[in-house]
Amino acid sequence: MSRLFSYTIPIDDGSAPNPFKGMCSLAICKPGIRRVAKKDNWIVGLGSKNAPSGDLSRHLVYAMKVERVLSLKKYDEYAAEKWPDRIPNTNSPDLTERLGDCIYDFSKGDPVQRASVHGSPNVTRDLSGENVLLSWDFYYFGNRAIPLPNRLFPICHQTQGHRSKANAEYLALFESWIRSLKLSTGQHGWPDFIVNWDSHATHGACSGCEDDEEC
Repeated sequence: MSRLFSYTIPIDDGSAPNPFKGMCSLAICKPGIRRVAKKDNWIVGLGSKNAPSGDLSRHLVYAMKVERVLSLKKYDEYAAEKWPDRIPNTNSPDLTERLGDCIYDFSKGDPVQRASVHGSPNVTRDLSGENVLLSWDFYYFGNRAIPLPNRLFPICHQTQGHRSKANAEYLALFESWIRSLKLSTGQHGWPDFIVNWDSHATHGACSGCEDDEEC
């Protein structure tokens, strides 16, 4: 059964989701969604009223139609071979490489957290998500978030957690609307917040992480 998951992104820094190089991945944060989302489900990230660039409430930051679900361990194995840019390189001059979301190294057994946007306070929450969601059928707007039509306002909420069950009647409406825009899939904007890597040198807790209860 197809589902529509929606949630508010407090701070969109380009790591969750990671929309770069033609693929959108959700590999960290939102463990409640990553555990249960399946192929063909839609994941919709909505803007926050207190977003860094201003009030982005009732705006669409990104939407991805899940095409592949991998375990965190399998994602780590594939990334080295297929998506090396997803393995974070915090010393790279390329922001997209610094924001790599394959932050858990399983090569020696138990996962070890790589230097990345997340730190030790995030380990338990990240790993509890179990899976990574991948899509090549996505629309990422970031700092160019677009307003939702009034008829889709019910999928919005400015609280923690995410909506899914309550979105059942809006799934077809959302998909019809996003396709009607006739946009090419992929990246249409840049992250709304750029991590200050000098002050983030110790890679502390992600400011965008939160509880992930469903409604």
